[in-house]
Amino acid sequence: MHFLTEKIEFPEVSEASSEGLLAIGGDLSPQRLLHAYSNGIFPWFQDEEPILWWSPDPRFVLFPEDLKVSKSMKQVLRKGNFKVTENKAFKAVIENCALAKRTDQDGTWITDGMIEAYLKLHNLGYAKSIEVWQNKALVGGLYGIAINDNVFCGESMFAKVSNASKVGFITFIKNSNFKLIDCQLHTKHLESLGAKNLSRIEFIKYL
Repeated sequence: MHFLTEKIEFPEVSEASSEGLLAIGGDLSPQRLLHAYSNGIFPWFQDEEPILWWSPDPRFVLFPEDLKVSKSMKQVLRKGNFKVTENKAFKAVIENCALAKRTDQDGTWITDGMIEAYLKLHNLGYAKSIEVWQNKALVGGLYGIAINDNVFCGESMFAKVSNASKVGFITFIKNSNFKLIDCQLHTKHLESLGAKNLSRIEFIKYL
């Protein structure tokens, strides 16, 4: 296992464990985070744990042209009961993502330190949020990191009412120019929307 120092560098992603764990330690500075994402690495750890850095193989991704929108979701979108915005309430989105209940997960990996770190990235123009509103109330959203014009690394999403996060995600995909959406790890929810596995080597080529 690789333990990071103050120097902003990571081992080769090929040295990650079979689960994708690559390194431990370091910090969540904007410079280190951007270096990590640019090389196919992301932080994921629970509160009271050291910072853990991951680069899984395969990677779960969505090509925008593969986006699947069910008939029922098309009806929801046509009704126009939701308003979708971008970068209007980043702090509220990430805080709601931290509070969202996750299946088979105790607590949250979006710690206070993570929130502070991604707020800094947002202020620098790298971290983006998508907000979903209903009757002027924030009912869903998602956030992630735009590495370049090609790849958006999705981090988390939340929904307070049915379909809110799906509306935000679908609207974002349809209106963006990204060639690849990094979903990191498999979920049935994202698979239903068209996401699939991609080898780590191929993923890094897109980066």
